[in-house]
Amino acid sequence: MITTTNPATGETLECYETLTDDAIEARLAGANETYADWRSSPLGERSALLGRLGEVFEANRDRLAKQATLEMGKTLSSALAEVDKCVSLLRYMAGAGPGMLESLQFDLGKDGSAEGRWLPQGPVLAVMPWNYPYWQVARFLAPTLMAGNVGLLKHASLVQGSAALIEEMVNEAAGTKGLFQNLAITSEEVAPIIADDRVVAVTLTGSEKAGQAVAELAGRNLKKVVLELGGSDPFIVMPSADIDRAVEQAVQARIQNTGQSCICGKRMIVHASIHDEFGERFFAGMQQVVAGDPMDEATDMGPLSSQEQLETVLDQVETAKKEGATLKFGGEVADGPGAYITAGVLTGVPLGSETAKAEIFGPIAQLYRAEDIDDAIRIANAIPYGLGSSVWTQDKQEQERFIQDIEAGMTAINQFLASHPRAPFGGIKKSGHGRELSHLGLHEFMNLKTVFRPAEPVADNTFQ
Repeated sequence: MITTTNPATGETLECYETLTDDAIEARLAGANETYADWRSSPLGERSALLGRLGEVFEANRDRLAKQATLEMGKTLSSALAEVDKCVSLLRYMAGAGPGMLESLQFDLGKDGSAEGRWLPQGPVLAVMPWNYPYWQVARFLAPTLMAGNVGLLKHASLVQGSAALIEEMVNEAAGTKGLFQNLAITSEEVAPIIADDRVVAVTLTGSEKAGQAVAELAGRNLKKVVLELGGSDPFIVMPSADIDRAVEQAVQARIQNTGQSCICGKRMIVHASIHDEFGERFFAGMQQVVAGDPMDEATDMGPLSSQEQLETVLDQVETAKKEGATLKFGGEVADGPGAYITAGVLTGVPLGSETAKAEIFGPIAQLYRAEDIDDAIRIANAIPYGLGSSVWTQDKQEQERFIQDIEAGMTAINQFLASHPRAPFGGIKKSGHGRELSHLGLHEFMNLKTVFRPAEPVADNTFQ
């Protein structure tokens, strides 16, 4: 049994029966049978399906958003924005996807030619987290269907209602079942599915620990895997930056989704000459954050996703203080029900400490002083993660240094780092490997089959 809970009130929402072994087998068999037909579907048919799915998501915008808010506590406004972003991705892939699957041509000179043809491979399993219950799935779902593959989803238990809605939306758009199936199962039941010969690949967004477990299982069974894991992104501010804008975005980075976002800046690394000014403004901005009912438009930040997540963040704050850091303010549990915590800032976190190397998945920022650009890069890279980064400077040479030397899969210049359907998304180091979105995400789980053709014979016209 999977039980969902409203983290704003602590009240039970729904109870979902987990799939039996026979039911799991039926879904795997159904995915395999559906793939046998879908793999040869025309690109226009795939494109049309994604277009219809975008329309279905848009028509159910309010329903989808409310479900996500109830299940994991994000503000209703951010849940609506998440649904809108899914619609934009579905429409983009519907329009651009066919062009991304055009064959590649290679001239082999006197040896003829070769063609690279993009072909589907089969059912793909996605193991997805709760923090963006629709967007995380859409990043897998859109390219999966465009590729001619079919999808299986093991979603986080916290958002099982959202997972069921996604399956409902796909079935409505497709007019049939089997292209995408939600598996209401526990984490312990994932291993045999990865090992099943009918599943060709796995994609996971989640913690480092979950990534290690899935990667090990996938490797043992020689399955392709894409991993988008944790991040403790640097947010670097240099003297030439627009301080007002940088402060505003730094606050948003830490409170977006109640701090439960892999790619939002978590470690504010500020040049010594502006450190105190930035800190003063940043502290004031964080202290003004209004936490409350996520359904209320006046709320800046809802609760954390669960009591368990609240306890995790509180434990991390206590560890930081034991390691010598100072909690300037925040990190307090609100009175009454719900997994609420106030936004806060840690200073003086020792480099090399557990806190400095960890991802705090909540509205708690870390503030560091950097003596110069070399020091800023040193601090930025002194962690095991390498997902994203955000740098604030008008100096073109500094921008190039950061682009070249920050160890991360993504760098945003003078802007808030955010994923975009047209740009590749992913990290390095312990933040995972592989890419989602853009044509690179579409190609991850496809077979690039090389076809060789001989050179055309030259006609002998000697006696004509």
